[in-house]
Amino acid sequence: MLLVGPSDEALHAHAGLRRRALERLGCRVAVFDPQGTGGWLSRLRRAGLQDRLARAIAAASPGVVVLLEDSRLDPELVDWLKLGSTATWAGWFCDSCRAPDRVQSIAATCDLVLIADSGAAGTLTERGAPPVRYLAPGCDPSIHRPMRARDRFRANVVFVGTATPHRERLLLELVEFGLAVWGPGWRKTRLRDYCRGELLAHEDYVRAYAGASVAINLLCGGEHDVMEGPGCNRRLFEVAAIGVPQIVEDVPDLHRHFSEGSEILAFRTAGDLRSLTAEALQDRAWAEQVAAGGRQRALSEHTYMHRMIELLHHARVGA
Repeated sequence: MLLVGPSDEALHAHAGLRRRALERLGCRVAVFDPQGTGGWLSRLRRAGLQDRLARAIAAASPGVVVLLEDSRLDPELVDWLKLGSTATWAGWFCDSCRAPDRVQSIAATCDLVLIADSGAAGTLTERGAPPVRYLAPGCDPSIHRPMRARDRFRANVVFVGTATPHRERLLLELVEFGLAVWGPGWRKTRLRDYCRGELLAHEDYVRAYAGASVAINLLCGGEHDVMEGPGCNRRLFEVAAIGVPQIVEDVPDLHRHFSEGSEILAFRTAGDLRSLTAEALQDRAWAEQVAAGGRQRALSEHTYMHRMIELLHHARVGA
C-alpha cells in the first residue's frame, strides 16, 4: 500500500498511526509526503511532484493507493498517475476538508471514496461520485492512553486545537473552572493568558489531554459559526482512548459511535457546556465512570486497526 499525505510528529501524526495499523495487519506500506520538508526545499520538491510521486508508485508497486485528506493533489495529476497504475485509488477524507464541494474534484478521480461525514457521503453519492463509504477516524491505544501528567500538563479543563472564533466564544464560558488551552493562535485571542503552548508534538497532545480532569472537544466552526456537516473529528476517538471525561460538541454522527451520558457527554448550547463542565468537576465518580465507558468503547470498536480492516475490505471489493 502507498499512503499519500503529509506525515510528521505534530499536526499530521495520524498518518504514521494509520501506517502502523496497516503494518500490524501484515501490509507492506510506503508513505509519500507531497509537501516535502518545508521552505525552499519544499518548493523545489513541489515543482517535481509528478515525477517524485510516479517514482514512489513504481518503487512501492502498491495494490492500493490511499490519498489522505491533506494530500491536496490536483485531479489532473491523479488521472495521469492512474494511467500507469493497476492499483485501487482510494481517497480518505478523515477530518478537515471533507465538505462535498471541497472534495468533489479529487473524489471524482478515485475508485473509492471514504469520508468521515455521513452527510457528505450521501451528497457525494447523489452526485454520482465513485463508490462512497462512511469511515470515521480512529485511535491508537499504544499512543492514546492514560498517563500520569505533571506540572504544565495538569489542569482542570483542557482544550487542544487551533484557535477559531467559535472555539474562543465557547471556551470563554469555562475560564473560571481552571481552563488550559493548547494550540496555534490562542495567544492572539482573549484566551491568551490561558494558553500553555502552541504547536505540540503528538506525544505532548496526549499528555495535555491525559492531564485534564475534564477534556473539551469543539468543532472548528465555519463562517458565522455554521458547522459544515454531521461528522466526528479525530479528537473524539483519541480523547476517549486516553480515558478522561470528554464533553463534546454534539453532531449526528457522534451517536453512531458512543452512548451519550454513559460513554460521552454532549452539549448543544454554551449553557450546556458550562453546566456539564461544572457537574463533571463536582461529581468525579460519575465523570470517571463516563470516561471508563468511553475508553472501553474506543478500544473495542474504534482503533485504527478496526478502521484499516474496513478500508481493506472496501478496497478489495471496490465498493
